[in-house]
Amino acid sequence: MNLPKQFEDKMKRLLGDEYKEYLQCYHKPHFSGIRVNTLKISPEEFEHLSPFSLKRIPWIYNGYYYDPDQQPARHPYYYAGLYYIQEPSAMTPASLLPIEEGDMVLDICAAPGGKSTELGARLNTTGMLVSNDISNSRAKALLKNIELFGIRNALVLSEAPNKLADYFPEVFDKILVDAPCSGEGMFRKSPSIIKNWEQYGVEYYNKLQKEIILFAAKMLKPGGKILYSTCTFSPEENEGTIAYLLKECPDMHVIDALPSMEERKRLGISFDGFDSGKPEWVDGPDELKHCIRLWPHKIDGEGHFIALLQKDYDGSSIGNTNKQTFTYDDYRIRGRSISNNSLSDEAKEFLTDIKIFNQLDNLIDEGRILIQNDRVYLVPENYEEKKGLRTLRQGLFLGEMKKKRFQPSQALASSLSSRDYEAIINVSSKDTEAISYLKCETLTVDTDNPNGWQLVSVDGYPLGWGKLTNKTLKNMYLPGWRWM
Repeated sequence: MNLPKQFEDKMKRLLGDEYKEYLQCYHKPHFSGIRVNTLKISPEEFEHLSPFSLKRIPWIYNGYYYDPDQQPARHPYYYAGLYYIQEPSAMTPASLLPIEEGDMVLDICAAPGGKSTELGARLNTTGMLVSNDISNSRAKALLKNIELFGIRNALVLSEAPNKLADYFPEVFDKILVDAPCSGEGMFRKSPSIIKNWEQYGVEYYNKLQKEIILFAAKMLKPGGKILYSTCTFSPEENEGTIAYLLKECPDMHVIDALPSMEERKRLGISFDGFDSGKPEWVDGPDELKHCIRLWPHKIDGEGHFIALLQKDYDGSSIGNTNKQTFTYDDYRIRGRSISNNSLSDEAKEFLTDIKIFNQLDNLIDEGRILIQNDRVYLVPENYEEKKGLRTLRQGLFLGEMKKKRFQPSQALASSLSSRDYEAIINVSSKDTEAISYLKCETLTVDTDNPNGWQLVSVDGYPLGWGKLTNKTLKNMYLPGWRWM
């Protein structure tokens, strides 16, 4: 690989005696990984079920290397949302943000969803995940992955960080800032990034990073935590950005991101090969040593930078961005169905047949059923609908009320387990029926199930809906998701 001379000179200066060892990584293949969706299956269950050759990623309890000759994206389990295909180092930021059930969580630069899907899985249907990407086209890919993973409690947005900060002042318990960057850590995996690096350089991205992280700090509750990450080696974009935040927001501090030895032992993980931050590279404070650097010559993964920060509990400073005078109440309305647009009898009948909705009346009373243009949503607890934001999804899209019928959504099917619905058509991942279903073909099935809606599963894991008439199953799989 022909590396730019300017980049080579910088890396020689930064790495010194380690530079030759670093260069050797370009003669080795990059590593491919999958991360198990713990909303649907445990790592141990997946190891037993997996058709792939797997090896644990040492620092990710639900992450695995797989043989690059295999194609996990061409298997029905991928369509069942059992895992996400992700570069091993890129799994690290979401794994180190200390999510607790019930948290309000923001992923501010979320597309295509690799980190958001892990954050959503760790929330375990509690609290709320706000997944945002400024690019509307990329946000659509994000939405698909959120729905494929079966995440019920996500608000998917496509807005600029400054606008989000106006709507969500000091709202979030945890924020992930996986910032746009020059991508130096991914040169080996994706050599095409070099051209982008030569075109834009470090300064272009560093300006964006500083803006985004200040707006993120504005949205963080006192006592809350931000995890900042990049996939570049550049000190300006890494320690330099964090040093800038510490100066602008004196109530923010870098803290140790790695779990305790007890927690590491419980999860069976190890952080051997992880390096610390380098405050001397930016003439920054000693607390930058708590940052983390991943080098491709020290671990089986690509380059990454990670910093975990916490806001003081009594802090009200949000740097040079002035706190607005309006209140949160100025920008919210209750997300409950209104009397002239209530749930149809057909929708109620269908939803009450699903075990997670056996208290449907309570959900309606709590304002957790939202209806917009005959489309029905289950919104997260304490959800407040936002007027004026580009919103792709608010909670779980359940389906659409049509004349004298209710059509359940693909997202609803993906959010269920086979225990949640009685009428199941189960196919084997080893049979051609699974692929035929994913190609949206009609199936002939041998079943005693009554006619009507069926939840089609592969080896017990839901894929989507079908409508049974005698032995013929009309395929209702979402065409935009079909196996190509």
